[in-house]
Amino acid sequence: MRPLPLLALGAALLLGACGNTTGDRALSGGALGAGAGLAVGAVTGATLLQGAIVGGALGAAAGALTNTDQVNLGRPAWR
Repeated sequence: MRPLPLLALGAALLLGACGNTTGDRALSGGALGAGAGLAVGAVTGATLLQGAIVGGALGAAAGALTNTDQVNLGRPAWR
């Protein structure tokens, strides 16, 4: 596998935790993950929809499973 998709996935997982509540973190993680998944899908030959679904699910899970003590990127834009 090429390093670019791995870097994009890693960035999505690291950035997928904006907010103070579990819901905020899951929402922002899903959005960032879907965006990164689009890029990964385009590079790897998967469809954009497949990339967005997988990236969104991974980002939402990363956001929901982390807390503000582990990763805190501040207040989300929608608050």
